[in-house]
Amino acid sequence: MDIRTWTAVDRYITDLLVLPDSALDAALQANAAADLPPIDVSPNQGALLQLLARVQGARTILEIGTLGGYSTIWLARALPADGHLITLEADPKHAEVARSNIAYAGLADVVELRIGPALETLPRLAVEGHGPFDLIFIDADKPNNPNYFAWALKLSRPGSLIICDNVVRGGAVIDAAIDDPRVQGVRDFYELLATEPRVSATAIQTVGSKGYDGFAIALVTDGK
Repeated sequence: MDIRTWTAVDRYITDLLVLPDSALDAALQANAAADLPPIDVSPNQGALLQLLARVQGARTILEIGTLGGYSTIWLARALPADGHLITLEADPKHAEVARSNIAYAGLADVVELRIGPALETLPRLAVEGHGPFDLIFIDADKPNNPNYFAWALKLSRPGSLIICDNVVRGGAVIDAAIDDPRVQGVRDFYELLATEPRVSATAIQTVGSKGYDGFAIALVTDGK
């Protein structure tokens, strides 16, 4: 089996279980028109994130890495009427497209988009008293995954859920000798995850229209 089969299965699942949605479709079209990299989560992965947020009963969500706002829309729609989502995006062009997509989806009052490198905006969130967040989704530059995870812990509480995307890298994650900083960032993240006593965690491999990758999921069990 290869990506053609995986993509066909994704399409089959999506056609059956993911309802057509004009705002989500428009977001993907706007992202493509703006030449944003086609690295959004797939529709069925977006639905999974939304389900996890709903199961979590999330009222506050932090997203590290907005891109064009596709996953942002999925997550924000899981929130109750008084819920709030803060999403961080380093690239002003990406942020401009995301802001438009989020507004088109009717979520401008729910989503707060902050522009700038996340390692600069995350400390500001802490200083401003934001958090703890119920759910934190990490999907930004992979070399900084360890730093993002450390901040996620600071901005969480016992019971918070931390989800990190792209943690398999097509299987390259098992190669300790590889010099790709994205792979090394994921490996360093796993090392932190494995030795962090405040979380209970696992990871799953995924195949689909986005290729071969995976998610890591960590439940914060201790705030100390």
